[in-house]
Amino acid sequence: MHSSATTISLTQEQVEQKYTAYYTRIQDTLAGCFTKSSPESIYAPARYILEGKGKRIRPVLTMMAAEAISGTPDNAVNTAAGIEILHNFTLMHDDIMDAADLRHGRPTVHLVWDENAAILSGDMMIAYAYEMALKTDTPRITEIIRILNDANITVCEGQALDMELEKRTDATIADYLDMISKKTGRLISAALEAGGVVGNATPEQLNALLTFGEKIGRAFQVQDDYLDIMAENGKSGKIPGGDVINGKKTYLLLRSLELTTGDEHNLLQSIIDNNGIDASRVPEIRTIFAQCGVLEEAKKLINTDTEEALQAIDQLPNKEGRDALKGIALKLMQRDF
Repeated sequence: MHSSATTISLTQEQVEQKYTAYYTRIQDTLAGCFTKSSPESIYAPARYILEGKGKRIRPVLTMMAAEAISGTPDNAVNTAAGIEILHNFTLMHDDIMDAADLRHGRPTVHLVWDENAAILSGDMMIAYAYEMALKTDTPRITEIIRILNDANITVCEGQALDMELEKRTDATIADYLDMISKKTGRLISAALEAGGVVGNATPEQLNALLTFGEKIGRAFQVQDDYLDIMAENGKSGKIPGGDVINGKKTYLLLRSLELTTGDEHNLLQSIIDNNGIDASRVPEIRTIFAQCGVLEEAKKLINTDTEEALQAIDQLPNKEGRDALKGIALKLMQRDF
């Protein structure tokens, strides 16, 4: 699992400390947002969603990317906050579309208020995200805004593809990977790209940060799919096999459909056709996943993506920032270093 790319000069504890320090600065910045009291119905939901238990991975990546280029994260905090606000707008609207009841263990905005408040508050948050980014002191502000625009449009495309995918019974693994690269991958790579611009990165350096973000984003999503079926009860905070029970199209399900034939293939296809399967049959599905080789393939993809992500940023100029990015990647991938 380890290669030369994973040798970094920071300990796990030092990476945690840096993450906590940047997390705290982002929290402090976000706490100063949406302070207007009227109209309550748009500002209170924005404050509420930002008080949730988000890990702030994206804005931390923005600050670390700036540091990896310029040696300091200080100028990136407003751009980082803008990225996080944009992310939370997407969550607020996704929860309406998914009719979700909970987000980070708390009732969703459209349940605490109503759908209209959640729509309007989310709309306002988009503009507010740009306002925060525009506070960044850089001659390259146009590039940052363009990155936010591209990320915003791409995330919307990803959500649309996700909803289309839900209705389709003929979805392929290529469709799925395209959807996740837009829905989750782009905001991660945009967070890094924007941080790089704040640090005044060259085009080559920006490309390195983009590659790092794309690879880590995909590895993280496939790992999420993998852990869903493999986690011991309650370990990942989910019911093991929840994706299968709910008929969710994941890397494992779509790829195993390509790798199986006969009865096994038909059983897997029935999960899609019937929008799920009884929980009692999860062990059976897990066995098929193991036997057809998709679990090994997923592990390989996760490892290859992670290694390639780490190698992509090897040439970034600031060692501490670069190693912090690598450390965060390994932390996300639940790997020791």
